[in-house]
Amino acid sequence: MLEFIKKSCEKFPERNSFYINDQPFSYKTLSGKISAIRLSIEETDQSETNLVGVLLHDDIETYAAVFGILFAGKGFVPINPEVPLDRNASIIEQSEIQTILASKMDAELKEYCISNNISVINSAELKETPINLELPNISDESIAYLLFTSGSTGIPKGVPIRRKNLNAFIDAFFALGYQIDENDKFLQMFELTFDLSIMSYMVPLCKGACVYTVSPEQIKYMAIYSLLEDHEITFALMVPSILSYLKPYFDDIRLEKLKYSLFCGEALYKDIAEDWKNCVPNALLQNVYGPTEATIFCLTYDINSSDSKEYNGILCIGKPMKNVEAIIVDENLKSLSSTQKGELCLYGSQNTAGYWKNPEKNKEAFFTITENGLDKIYYKTGDLAYFDENGEFLYAGRIDNQVKIDGFRVELSEIEHHAREFTKKTNAVAIAFQNNIGNTQIVLCIEKFTEGEEELMTFLKTKLPVYMIPSNVQSLDVFPLNINGKIDRKAIKKQIESTL
Repeated sequence: MLEFIKKSCEKFPERNSFYINDQPFSYKTLSGKISAIRLSIEETDQSETNLVGVLLHDDIETYAAVFGILFAGKGFVPINPEVPLDRNASIIEQSEIQTILASKMDAELKEYCISNNISVINSAELKETPINLELPNISDESIAYLLFTSGSTGIPKGVPIRRKNLNAFIDAFFALGYQIDENDKFLQMFELTFDLSIMSYMVPLCKGACVYTVSPEQIKYMAIYSLLEDHEITFALMVPSILSYLKPYFDDIRLEKLKYSLFCGEALYKDIAEDWKNCVPNALLQNVYGPTEATIFCLTYDINSSDSKEYNGILCIGKPMKNVEAIIVDENLKSLSSTQKGELCLYGSQNTAGYWKNPEKNKEAFFTITENGLDKIYYKTGDLAYFDENGEFLYAGRIDNQVKIDGFRVELSEIEHHAREFTKKTNAVAIAFQNNIGNTQIVLCIEKFTEGEEELMTFLKTKLPVYMIPSNVQSLDVFPLNINGKIDRKAIKKQIESTL
């Protein structure tokens, strides 16, 4: 991957690499910033884990920091300045980073870094240095990035993606046959701790194309619409929930320059995808699927027309990409045949080898099948699915207590953990609902909780990112139980639905 980006920087120095907040940045500018950051890291960071933090902002310094770290032979750990300090402190401590790159930093986090002897490099103030894009002499087994996702214990869990995993994704992506060159324009709509962002800015740089980012200060769906239309974007990966916001404007949207329109991160419903097709008459529509553990996405499905495959209105997620295998297993990990529903499991070169310093979670999420003397380690996605007679996979929902909010994977049990911590009550259940525009929201139910809602919400805002904050809190006198004596979540959901 770095070899492709090096070639783009050398071949297209005057072309735009990024377009951020109405300002273009050339590949020459990007190369200079990468080189300055690389030199600073090589002089500063001596961490044993070989990981460097990046405080995320919508600016050229942040994107250059990611590549400066990679060219320096290290891995990057994305840190979102908008989430509570407790959460970021957990990420910093777990990853054992000793250096953070930041174009700006608030006083609270800066004080934390000082107190914990963490070096902070101001990436916006580095002096210009000679361009150095020489490829690092390191193993493909080294970590490219470490992302932290929601954890059921209230502690974020790390997913290390190695350079071999990232390179396997890049290889499989281009094997899909997309016709992309330096004239293309890519949308980058994602918050940078979301792994879909990595495709949105790394892939275009491999071809000398330009990345158009969405400012977090703007109304996201309106900013996306404006970028798509005003700048004639040719390649867009989006979460399906964006279509719910754009739907009122579908009659006025006609994006004839858009060549590829991909959706990932949530279930994509057939009816709204078909309506969107009219807005992008010349685009290939694809539903793509993949968890963070399998590097961005690893199954794809072309959405052709009204005869597209679906299950309960959710479009097919298609077939595995190059060097990826997918199987369906039952609760005993026995492989199932076509049309039988079970858990979707993945194997291949895009898979992480396991969670960061979390052997117990690895035992839950990974298992081994031996075939012809080869041990194949599969990742259990937690998704219910089946495949048809043509080998195409259809998504049928979640097996566990995990949902997608605005494309982010959320463990409802993490919200419950913090609610119990504050209220000192055992029974707390977070329930996901679809609101009137088809997006997912969370209602937090607590047994015999009659006062202190405002204080609870204030507490949750110090522990959770904004997309995990419940839309409201409801008290139930008694939680219903099922025949096994466990809390009956379905009964609670039915009870709450009548009040919404």
